[in-house]
Amino acid sequence: MNIIHKCTTTRKTAVVTGATSGIGRDIARQLRKRGYHLIITGRNQKELERLVCEFGEKYTTAASADIADKRECLALYRLACEYNTEVLINNAGFGMYGEFAETSLAREMDMLDVNVRAVHILMKLFLRRFAHRNYGYILNVASSAGYVPGPFMSGYYASKSYVVSLTSSVYEEVKRRGLNVHISMLCPGPVKTDFNSRAGVRGKIDGISSELAAAEAVDGMFAGRFEIIPTAGVKAICYLGGAMPKKISAFANYFVQKLNKSRK
Repeated sequence: MNIIHKCTTTRKTAVVTGATSGIGRDIARQLRKRGYHLIITGRNQKELERLVCEFGEKYTTAASADIADKRECLALYRLACEYNTEVLINNAGFGMYGEFAETSLAREMDMLDVNVRAVHILMKLFLRRFAHRNYGYILNVASSAGYVPGPFMSGYYASKSYVVSLTSSVYEEVKRRGLNVHISMLCPGPVKTDFNSRAGVRGKIDGISSELAAAEAVDGMFAGRFEIIPTAGVKAICYLGGAMPKKISAFANYFVQKLNKSRK
């Protein structure tokens, strides 16, 4: 992990992974408006440097990190322990498009390390710290994809299913212990970011803005909402798709995802 900028502060602190673009960047903006000192991470060092200027050097700590590496996750946690950290935003993640038999195994393993292993590691470490203090917020960025199978993006959909299941289970454990630690997950549908281009999705599905998704996420997290689904349409997809037999939802989603291969 390469620390780009580090500040000294006793201000309340929020950690945001994958903060250099899309939902992560806009969540960081929302938290900065609320007075948080930010610890932002990502792989794009130039964008991290720009964000330090945008948010202010007195209020931003930035580190270039590849959280696919367990050691980078541990280094990020140790950095957060130097501050009055009370919020974790587990946002970093990416997807891949293509038939399972044909996609790159190495790239898929990197995706699972970011989407699953890093989320798991960071959630466990920060939860232990927050439980000891009996205060904190954890928001995992999942997806409507976590409720249904997704042909042509099978690994990505499976990774988000893991996040949905993990977050739901931990939420119940924390609730039963009576801890003042709030567990939430953001489950948006399509969002206007660079996700599709990075995933290799050729089609274009209109979605909500990342600014709206971020505002809903932060408002919902601080309101103590567990499941944050920004629109009624996506909420219906999550609930109905989740209740539908997996074979049927996989059949339906096959044709939806196939459009992304053929549309220009």
